[in-house]
Amino acid sequence: MKKLGVKERIIETASDLFYNQGYNQTGINQIIDEAGVAKASMYQHFRSKEDIAEAYLVARHAMWMGKLEEHVSKSKSPKAKVIGVFDYLSDWLTEVSFRGCGWQNIITDLPADCDKIRSQAVFHKNELRSWIKERLKEDGDLTAKQAKDLGDQVMVLVEGAIILSQIQKDTWPIVTARKACKKILA
Repeated sequence: MKKLGVKERIIETASDLFYNQGYNQTGINQIIDEAGVAKASMYQHFRSKEDIAEAYLVARHAMWMGKLEEHVSKSKSPKAKVIGVFDYLSDWLTEVSFRGCGWQNIITDLPADCDKIRSQAVFHKNELRSWIKERLKEDGDLTAKQAKDLGDQVMVLVEGAIILSQIQKDTWPIVTARKACKKILA
């Protein structure tokens, strides 16, 4: 296995810390110590903790969307792929012991002036929303307006299922949201 460079170690360490203990609860010195890098090296790559968090969310987006695509790739129809999002959520949230969504978690933990982080959270959610709408448009049975409206409804089901599963530490919200999704897409 290739040894990670300084920048990658910082991002990997910060990703784990931000996700598992929160943005405000994670300090620059902890990131530096756990990544095993010098403070000067860290500042060569990142100007601030917010810049590190932005890099974390960019990497997380690519990873999350890639895993979603991989998970639903065997589905036979575009609507089945959309419904498959809930199967992915169930597998993912169970795997992380219901820690929840990295974007939902970080956005609720932000000071008001962290626009780079907020922008990444909005970007991810908008990309997922677009992904859902595009799959529904591919179905062919829906007009663009119907795909947009149904896509927004599915997005609300997805986000609600994630947060409620995190609160409940259980998959029943995802199972319930999946059933509701199947009904509205029928």
